[in-house]
Amino acid sequence: RQHGAQQTKLQGFANREEQKAGFYLIYTKNNCFDTNTAVTFTAVMTSMSQRRNMTQSQQQRMILENRRQELNYEDRVKHINQERHLRAHVQSEDRQEKKRYMRKMQEEQHEKHIEDSLIQAEREKTMRKKQLEQEERMAEELARINYEKTKDEKLRQQIKENSLELRELELKLKAAYLNRARAAQIAEKEALKCEAMKVEADLYREQQKDRERVLAEQEKVDQKRYEEMVRYNWELNQQLAEKERERMEAYKEFLKEKLMIDEIVRKIYEEDQKEQQLRLEKVTATQRYIEEFQQQQAEWRRMERERMEEENRRIMEYATYQQQREEDKMAKVKGREEDKQILYKMLSEKMEAERQKREEMERVREELSLEEQAEAVRQKQIEEMEKRIRQRMEMQKTHQEQMAFKEMRKQAEKEEEETFRQTMMAKFAEDDRIEQMNAQKRRMKQQEHRREVEKLLADRRQQLLADKEREAEEKALEQKREAVNRQIIEEERQKLLKHHATKLLGYLPKGIFREGDLDHFDEDFKRNFQRREPEEFPEDDWGDV
Repeated sequence: RQHGAQQTKLQGFANREEQKAGFYLIYTKNNCFDTNTAVTFTAVMTSMSQRRNMTQSQQQRMILENRRQELNYEDRVKHINQERHLRAHVQSEDRQEKKRYMRKMQEEQHEKHIEDSLIQAEREKTMRKKQLEQEERMAEELARINYEKTKDEKLRQQIKENSLELRELELKLKAAYLNRARAAQIAEKEALKCEAMKVEADLYREQQKDRERVLAEQEKVDQKRYEEMVRYNWELNQQLAEKERERMEAYKEFLKEKLMIDEIVRKIYEEDQKEQQLRLEKVTATQRYIEEFQQQQAEWRRMERERMEEENRRIMEYATYQQQREEDKMAKVKGREEDKQILYKMLSEKMEAERQKREEMERVREELSLEEQAEAVRQKQIEEMEKRIRQRMEMQKTHQEQMAFKEMRKQAEKEEEETFRQTMMAKFAEDDRIEQMNAQKRRMKQQEHRREVEKLLADRRQQLLADKEREAEEKALEQKREAVNRQIIEEERQKLLKHHATKLLGYLPKGIFREGDLDHFDEDFKRNFQRREPEEFPEDDWGDV
């Protein structure tokens, strides 16, 4: 498609020169030539554009000039192609040289890599050998350490099994655990007792609530009855008040009528009085009549007051009767409730007494069981103590026998040495027939015999001294073993104390700690131990240790 497009563009030019110039233009656009070629082509195109307006001679000159430029261009293109081929050849040689150099470097690097690999392999072999030797030494050292550890553990186990002190400490710790268990049982019993008391208290509260509910219901009933009674009394009072009002109304009507009658009577009386005054001006009976009337009035008032008082008295008697009846009823209810309370109290006291009796029996059984356990522990401690005393007495007896035997052996050695001396002297004298020699030879022979005897005695003394040194070494070794045993016993004792003392704080017997033992514990344990040192377990319970 691109070639066809280029052919189409070339056909658009007028003549061969224009087509050639167009060809150059197309290939210049396609980057086939360099910048100088493009400049030349531009000049050609410019001259071609100007040629249309020139004369024939000018066109000829232009054609020649163009031909010359084309030749120059062809020379230049040729020169450029030669330079390009030369540059490509040089680049090819450079690439070959570079490849040879790279191949040589790779070979050298490969050889160096092989050499380094051999050196590294030798180094790793040496390292593996050293590591193997080190591992063998470590294995031997670990085996030795394990052997020493096993030996030390067996020795410690043997010492622990044969140490009376550690067994006594273990017995004390077991007794402390028994005390802790006893305290835990007592605490558990107290907790159960508190729980039972709590249950009883809850039951009592429930019963109290039931009683209060019954009392509340009874109080509601009584309140209802009281309200009915009050309503009845109110209605009765209303009726009485109505009757009293009616009576007062009647009394008022009576008074009204009486006033009217009195007014009429007064008027009549006045009229009569006037008449009588007229008739009886001289009669003094009028005053007496007035006094009688006043007396009648006073008598009527008294009778009316007595009647009212009688009615009030009857009303008060009825109210007092009703109040007394209600009080009697409340007293009966209160009496029944008090009887219930007394009965409940009696039942509660009986249940409490039975519970306390059961708890006392349980406590006595537990105390007897714990006493039996403590007695067994004490009996075992006594047996251990008697065994230890017997062992000590046997050791003392053995030591005394050994000292006596050493003294007897020493005396026997002296006697044996003297006997040996006399025997040897006699033997030498007998062998050499000292009696048959002259005095000088006899003295020389005696001196020679004496020197031999002294030499034998010196050898014997040297042997005795070597025996004593060996005994001293054995004694020192025995003392060292005893010191190691004491150290192991002390270490095991400290381990037992550290392992159990914190758990048994507050239950440890007195005398279990020696001076300086508390220094191995922290300050909290010291403070708690001094504060909680047991007083309830006397030292006599543990026996004399």
